[in-house]
Amino acid sequence: MILLGILLNLFVIKGAVPSVVPLFPGTVDCIEAVNECMVDPECKRQFRHLEYCVDEEAVAPLSLEGRQVCVDAQNNLMHYQNLQECKCQRGSRLEQQCLSVYWTIRFPQGYDDIETSPYEDIELELVRNSETSKLASIVSVSSLPLTDQNQCLKAAQDCGLYEKCGSLRSEYALACTKIIPGTNHCNRHKCHRALRRFLERVPEEYSFGVLFCPCSDTLCGERRRKTIVPSCSYEERDGQPNCLNLESYCLKDNLCRSRLADFQQNCQPYSLSSSGCLRESGAVCLKAYAGLIGTIMTPNYVSNSSTEVSQWCNCEGSGNQWQDCLRILHMFNSNNCLRNAIDNMGSSTPRPVEGTPLPPPRPSPQVQRDELNINTLPEPNAVIESEEEEEEEEEEEDEEEDQTEGGGGFNIIPPFSDKATVTNLGSEAGRVHSSASTISIPHFLLAALLLIALRWG
Repeated sequence: MILLGILLNLFVIKGAVPSVVPLFPGTVDCIEAVNECMVDPECKRQFRHLEYCVDEEAVAPLSLEGRQVCVDAQNNLMHYQNLQECKCQRGSRLEQQCLSVYWTIRFPQGYDDIETSPYEDIELELVRNSETSKLASIVSVSSLPLTDQNQCLKAAQDCGLYEKCGSLRSEYALACTKIIPGTNHCNRHKCHRALRRFLERVPEEYSFGVLFCPCSDTLCGERRRKTIVPSCSYEERDGQPNCLNLESYCLKDNLCRSRLADFQQNCQPYSLSSSGCLRESGAVCLKAYAGLIGTIMTPNYVSNSSTEVSQWCNCEGSGNQWQDCLRILHMFNSNNCLRNAIDNMGSSTPRPVEGTPLPPPRPSPQVQRDELNINTLPEPNAVIESEEEEEEEEEEEDEEEDQTEGGGGFNIIPPFSDKATVTNLGSEAGRVHSSASTISIPHFLLAALLLIALRWG
């Protein structure tokens, strides 16, 4: 039995990691808040009524009488503090459900507030997540000095050497360049989802290095601009849409609405700040900006020769809403907070994240892989099952989409010329499959040793 205890400690306890990273202490998750609400009959009744209001509004505008009934239900929920103060976590498995709760309790009063983020405060997330504290080293720490001409290439190479970054980058490259059978365009929904997976699961040290690397020539600038495959992720063959229409479509989608609100809160410019940001942090602005990539309002560089970014839209035909339309454009192309953040992250000597010490030099890829194997062995009954369930859900969504795909063509650019290309996806997928298959070996060994231990006992 002593041997049994040792084996359990070695294979289970030491390798266990939490399956879900909780929100920062003091922050209530909206899923937890609504679960508490469902226990209270009155809270449950009022919340269900608000859900009905949201569903009805999505079909047709509510009448004045119907809207007042919804306002009454909303007011009756005001004293449920956890519901009113709850937040969501970016990129979590239940993000969509959490955001649905967040926006439901803000309907109809407060539903148009897209300047307050529904997410956990980014600065608290930076404290909780040690990886994002490396935002200051987006330009890779290297023993060799880098020139402006090779930093984007170096960032792409670093991504390719880090297995998770390379495989997820190859995944979105395939999703965004694959043509739907019988059409001449890609599947934008799959492209967006793959882009979000890349940005949510790869440490910013790698992903932001690819997105915000500095360029001094147009060839490098073109490579950087095509990083998110603009021909599929946001460009339309019929030309640029009106910015008001683009925002209108975004606000109908909880994820896009939430990422836009997060961007407006964390990238709000302020002329009296040294960083140009009201929140005095360019790092949180960049994280919020990256959160928009993979949504209806995906932004990108406007040219190959500058770091100016914008939405792919214009204000033609805006009529008396011209100023409202310009406001959308100016959130990006005239935003000093965002511009300074991109310039600072792309400089040869990037500024550290406010209040965060500079990270140590990054170890070699082999050392990183060894550390990953030692420190992040997943718990069999938690992490692996949740990942398998997520993959199964995504496969089911893909099958449904394949059966219902329709028109709307996009110009498809050639695949990437670096490691994250469609042509070498086989090797990337092979590495992922190989690393995943090795997980089952310790499990088999554990089972055999447990049987031996029990027989001895």
